[in-house]
Amino acid sequence: MPAMSSRSTRILEAAARVIARRGVRGLRVEELAAEAGVSTALVYYHFKDRTGVLRRTLEFISDRAESYTTDRDPDAPPPTPREELEEALLLELQDTVEVRENSAAWGELRASAVFEEALREDLARATLVWVQEVAALLGRVHPLAPASALAAAAERLTALLEGLSMRWLSGGVRVEHARELVRGAIDAELAGLRCD
Repeated sequence: MPAMSSRSTRILEAAARVIARRGVRGLRVEELAAEAGVSTALVYYHFKDRTGVLRRTLEFISDRAESYTTDRDPDAPPPTPREELEEALLLELQDTVEVRENSAAWGELRASAVFEEALREDLARATLVWVQEVAALLGRVHPLAPASALAAAAERLTALLEGLSMRWLSGGVRVEHARELVRGAIDAELAGLRCD
């Protein structure tokens, strides 16, 4: 994807905030423009229409999640494959404004895809990319595991993480407990891959 201008980035950051707060159905271009500090004409210039805003916001939050789940201290020793897997999943459960906002917006976009058919394909593609990334990390831990087993384990782990994220954001579970549950699921999935 080509580098975005600072204005379009500002609009996407604002869109993620508005979607996290009000949901997809509550996203109005006028409110988005006010939140981003730009004109509505500029929003339409960069994104064509509301569907364009939603699609690009989905890409934006996926890219932002990848950024905070893969960012490492360059001076730190490289993680083991197991540590890298665990880190990539557990960093989705950080009690920071950025992660809360990203997770809430992702959940809202997923829920709205039930009613907004235009988002389904984009959401399915973004989910598939995430599952493939986790499957690749699992494969680094167990390189001889069959691809189908890695994909199934990755799908279970990402689905669990999404569900726990929504429970955490809505106050149903503490972030520390959610992280413990993810660690247990990683243990179980890796043990299952050893048996295959």
